[in-house]
Amino acid sequence: MSTLIAIREASLSGNGGDYSPAKEKAANRGVYGARSPLLHRRLRLLVGGAKYKLILLFCLLTAIYLLSSKISPFMGWNLHYPSSVSSPSRGGYTVLINTWKRNTLLKQSVAHYASCQGTDAIHVVWSEVDPPSYKLRDYLKKMVQKKSQTAHKPNLRFDLNEEDNLNNRFKPIQDLRTDAIFSVDDDVIVPCRTLDFAFTVWQTAPLTMVGFVPRMHWLNEEKNGVVHYRYGGWWSVWWMGTYSMVLSKAAFFHKQYLELYTEKMPSSIQDYVSRERNCEDIAMSLLVANATGAPPIWVKGKIYEIGSSGISSLKDHSDKRNKCLNDFVSLYGAMPLVSTNVKAVDARHEWFW
Repeated sequence: MSTLIAIREASLSGNGGDYSPAKEKAANRGVYGARSPLLHRRLRLLVGGAKYKLILLFCLLTAIYLLSSKISPFMGWNLHYPSSVSSPSRGGYTVLINTWKRNTLLKQSVAHYASCQGTDAIHVVWSEVDPPSYKLRDYLKKMVQKKSQTAHKPNLRFDLNEEDNLNNRFKPIQDLRTDAIFSVDDDVIVPCRTLDFAFTVWQTAPLTMVGFVPRMHWLNEEKNGVVHYRYGGWWSVWWMGTYSMVLSKAAFFHKQYLELYTEKMPSSIQDYVSRERNCEDIAMSLLVANATGAPPIWVKGKIYEIGSSGISSLKDHSDKRNKCLNDFVSLYGAMPLVSTNVKAVDARHEWFW
């Protein structure tokens, strides 16, 4: 406005010629025309600014997130798993649940795994003195029928044992319709989508163990020709970025290892497990590694432990695991475990992978 006032004053005073409305109108157009390049420059600076880019990126990502579930079928993002996961012709998998006097947890576990599409059968390893009650059996059978989402309903069976022995969880099972065994504790819940993905991973390497709970070992010391190893838990795996075992509390393996564990593995290892009431999972990991010469496969996935206590909660658990590992290795005569840092990730559900 200051420029406009100056022009008008100059015109009225006679310095810019005689005053006329046309001259004033022309002067006004010139004033605003001169301001337009300035506005354009400011807009360009705003558009090119980092703040604007961040806002634009945030809006774009938000839109993609909100619309992905609606547009994914049209873009080829099929969130359903291949038919081989649930097709009886490909076998699916048998869920082998190890339980001990925790019927409430067992009910939750059976109900959940019955709802997974890949489940062909559910076997409960029962090692209590008293057999399961008819009430419990009927409840679980009804739950399987209710929760199953497939036309083929999973077969539920109790595998009864006369004594409490951790080796019971790896006894051979007659008339299995699947090659794949998913071994799981009664207090571990793996979401069905995660479980079915792990099954597809196992199908690519059916002779190895594929699981969700990695553990590791490392050479601790060697004195006078005697080698001593250390057993590493989850925090060791996280820190070192490597592992050599996946625990059978949540893992796939081929049914042939049930027979190998019971019939071919040195009986001294089974005796050790029976006596110490521990380390059957380490024994299975050594058995598979010794048979294949290959590492296991750790599948990234969230699992839920719904129990409150177990062997691993005992104070001297870590020391016992160290002793188990070294005693088993001495029985084998060498260390069969193979370390790896490979992890299987379902890229369809990861932003970064």
